[in-house]
Amino acid sequence: MNIDFLDETNEVQKEHIDLVEKLLHHAAKVENIEEDSEVSITFVTNEAIHEINRTYRDKDQPTDVISFALEELSDGEVEILGEDMPRVLGDIIISIDRTKEQAEEYGHTFERELGFLAVHGFLHLLGYDHMSAEDEKEMFSKQDEILSSYGLGRE
Repeated sequence: MNIDFLDETNEVQKEHIDLVEKLLHHAAKVENIEEDSEVSITFVTNEAIHEINRTYRDKDQPTDVISFALEELSDGEVEILGEDMPRVLGDIIISIDRTKEQAEEYGHTFERELGFLAVHGFLHLLGYDHMSAEDEKEMFSKQDEILSSYGLGRE
């Protein structure tokens, strides 16, 4: 899987990008995602994710992670597929400010929180959701399975 990273904060360490890359490769393997698939990850500030959340989700507050799945078609959109075209899963946007805040709030490491948010966003790209109790149970169980099998489970 090809992962494009953009750090708009200029704060993310190389080892954290490496962690997210290895973790998402692991998640892709668990989910049987094609090797030539593509995803992008952008690290932003609370201010930037607040603006994105307000613009695209009509929620006037910062959040921790937002995913934009490119495989979800809106009304009037046409799916374009070709044998030689990679599967483009979409974009994951992670607030580094919220990552730090939540790591402290939940009493675990920055790495654990960053990994959790990356996997959470990735599963959204694959169609998982948590709008109902049943869907939430399935998604959070899958998150725990991926994080634990990678070695980033809850301590």
